[in-house]
Amino acid sequence: MTIKNLSLEEKKAYAAEMNRKFMEKDPKEALRFFIGEFPGHVALSSSLSYEDQVITDMICGICSEEGWKVGDEVRIFTLDTGRCFPETYDVLDRTNMQYGIKIEVFFPDYHKVQEMVREHGINCFYDSPELRHLCCNVRKVEPLKRALQGVEVWVCGLRRSQSVTRSAMQMVEYDSADDVIKLNPLILFEETDVKTYVKDKAVPYNKLHDKGFPSIGCQPCTRAVKSGEDIRSGRWWWEDPDHRECGLHVRK
Repeated sequence: MTIKNLSLEEKKAYAAEMNRKFMEKDPKEALRFFIGEFPGHVALSSSLSYEDQVITDMICGICSEEGWKVGDEVRIFTLDTGRCFPETYDVLDRTNMQYGIKIEVFFPDYHKVQEMVREHGINCFYDSPELRHLCCNVRKVEPLKRALQGVEVWVCGLRRSQSVTRSAMQMVEYDSADDVIKLNPLILFEETDVKTYVKDKAVPYNKLHDKGFPSIGCQPCTRAVKSGEDIRSGRWWWEDPDHRECGLHVRK
């Protein structure tokens, strides 16, 4: 089956059907089904977050059971924006070593980064929402489009309880911006669920989580939060919380 050959109506209908089938089931069932249904065309975009580390562990376990290989039947990639924390690179390295895999790394186009910095400054994202979105587009959205070339199913670590912008998301959706089926296997998980999984399975995780960083992105745009605060409140804290997304998951 090839998603891109279907009509828009058929793509939406397929996503709705798969959502009804897997929404209440174990996330591994959905992952196993889609990897088997679209071998070589399934990819997890990992930010090395708790959620993405849980999914990486699940994928590696499924591949071991089925005789599949990360990099062949299913890909795992991350976006290096050039502004990441040192701890993020550390968990990337530890993850590759623990699972015996090589997570693909995609970088922004340096010509576009240089142009943006030359015209607007190195920290232009603080100056206005428009410039912050420009920075995210250059450093994240454009590299993502390159990473998703040839992908039919885009696996993400989104959870409904992460923020108000994600409260209505489904486990399986059709993403018209990238013309892919988006699979959010942990959509119904709570923060305690992912933390428990990481602890019980000894999954590598970003040590910044132990220092009050529940959500980790670029270093200049991420800060620790106080106990009881919204887990996304440390991301782009100077902006309206109803619009705090980088553009990867909420796009027109």
